[in-house]
Amino acid sequence: MQDQSLVVPSLPRTVALLMSELVAPQPQMARLSQLFGSDPGLTSILLQKANDARHGAHRMVFGVPEALALLPLPVLREVVTAAPVGTASRAVPGMNLQQFWRYSLNTARLARSLAGIVYLNPMVAYTAGLLHAVGELVIHRSEADRIHSLNALSGTFALTRAEFETRLFGFSYAQVGAGLVKRWQLPQILVEALCYQANPLDNDSYEPLAAVLHLAVWRSRAREAQLNERELAVTYPGEVGMTLGLDIDTVLQQDPINWKPSQDDE
Repeated sequence: MQDQSLVVPSLPRTVALLMSELVAPQPQMARLSQLFGSDPGLTSILLQKANDARHGAHRMVFGVPEALALLPLPVLREVVTAAPVGTASRAVPGMNLQQFWRYSLNTARLARSLAGIVYLNPMVAYTAGLLHAVGELVIHRSEADRIHSLNALSGTFALTRAEFETRLFGFSYAQVGAGLVKRWQLPQILVEALCYQANPLDNDSYEPLAAVLHLAVWRSRAREAQLNERELAVTYPGEVGMTLGLDIDTVLQQDPINWKPSQDDE
């Protein structure tokens, strides 16, 4: 039996659209890539399948486009059919799943944009951004008796979240997510990026992707907190930005997101 604390629920609308696309006579790869790549749960399963030796990958698969090029349609249909959807997954105490999906996608887009500026692989950065908060789901399930108290101290997507989790539990969503990605046997660079995302300069072997992820997370969480210009300036992780040669203006100018709520967020 699958450990439910490790399950990443998927957006019901995305699953429905994928099912419709996958039964078409000629599914459109661009549409499949867009839909799979917008959902952390589906992306995680797809990458697990693609990195399985049974599917013939001769190198590590880092992103959805690579996975779709490798996997046959029956496997894609299997992934979508078996996906646990959010409405059927009520065991995520204290978590607004709509916010989780939106926030994860925003972070992925930002990470991809920032990676392009500093000559890192945008697809790897996108995947890291999309999966970076999956550890939060595990914590919400495994620490359900304490999660509401934690949420009262620091919102789920607050800038201080990792710090408060570490104080209370001795670990944060970053370490839990890295452990999950390692368990899924995804590429080591993703494991390290997730593990050190909260403190990218504390790693003895500095990983630029963790620093890019750190900045993307800062921007997305600042959006969730609706920080004003002064608050953005005060909270900007300048030391991390300096290692990448990115100041706050550059980060904000590269922001690719329409921050206004859309119908998909409702």
